[in-house]
Amino acid sequence: MSTLDEFAGDKLEQLDERHLKRTLRETLRSVGVRAERGGQALISFCCNDYLGLSQHPDVKRAAIKAIEVFGVGAGASRLVTGNHPLYRDLETRLARLKGQERACVFGSGYLTNSGVIPSLAGVDDLIILDELSHASTHAGTRLSGARIEAFAHNDPDHCRRILREARAGHPHCLVLTEGVFSMNGDRAPLGPLAELAAEYDAWLLVDDAHGFGVLGGGRGTSFESCPAPAIPLHMGTLSKAIGAYGGFICASKRVIELIETRARSLIYSTGLPPAVVASALAALDVIAAEPDRVAQPLAHARAFTARLGLKEAESQIVPVIVGDAESALAASAALENRGYLVTAIRPPTVPGGTARLRITFSADHTADDVTGLADALREIGLAG
Repeated sequence: MSTLDEFAGDKLEQLDERHLKRTLRETLRSVGVRAERGGQALISFCCNDYLGLSQHPDVKRAAIKAIEVFGVGAGASRLVTGNHPLYRDLETRLARLKGQERACVFGSGYLTNSGVIPSLAGVDDLIILDELSHASTHAGTRLSGARIEAFAHNDPDHCRRILREARAGHPHCLVLTEGVFSMNGDRAPLGPLAELAAEYDAWLLVDDAHGFGVLGGGRGTSFESCPAPAIPLHMGTLSKAIGAYGGFICASKRVIELIETRARSLIYSTGLPPAVVASALAALDVIAAEPDRVAQPLAHARAFTARLGLKEAESQIVPVIVGDAESALAASAALENRGYLVTAIRPPTVPGGTARLRITFSADHTADDVTGLADALREIGLAG
């Protein structure tokens, strides 16, 4: 056995002992929220396809047509081969939805954050981020070389203290948060953070991967309030409520032009396949035409929390905290035995001692699906 295999084996054994080893399991996603694993039919409550658009017939038809016209792949980086025409249409639509001048589409949400942040902040600058920010945000901040400070989750007062103490020593400052936090399902206090950023000449970037398409009439979390807070940098994804793949940033014309010429994850990555861009455009058409579909995931989540006497859901994501990783895995298995697919989320994705079931609601769930899951949680002792 090589030293590399020994290294991997030791690490895997340690992870196994702590119930933290991750395993890919073959799962067939079918129409709506139906899935199949190991020959068992399941109702999925763990997917980020919040509007069911990955299976929508109009979205699939748009992808097929794009393949017939443009082929399968993009060929190279967008800056090498140029954009196929669908990119212009998609970026124009995204910018309009976010009330910004321009947008830039990346290969994924992770590539967006890891490319945009170091394009705007460098070694002399300051980045302040919510302590529960996504891994891609942390990756981007580290790549920037900037001074990094974290504020307590959703705590504008703590953010203010950091700004007061550290802002003056740096030419530029980014404040980073999320519209909806992916593991907690709660929303950021965007209004107070936007006011703070303006007061201290900092640039607020909101990662709205889990709010876009679902909240604010589909425009995102910041549009839940009227007027919407002034946010110069809107990040989002095309792989969740949109049902396709990719990420994007919306900002002013000058900022997007700078990102296009500096973001390494854009410059050195092959562009999205034309079919993916076409499907995202078709999904935006569905969102615009079907407001009831957009509203349904949050309505389901709130029906679920009401049935179990939990705090009212702020988004379509509801966590049920279990505690240790072993118990979370056991709870997930118990639900699977009852016909529900709910993934156990363990450290390091969430802090130690907070392993959980992350339950996500889709427009394709029925009222009976939601009631059934709530009752199943009671059966396994995770709800009163």
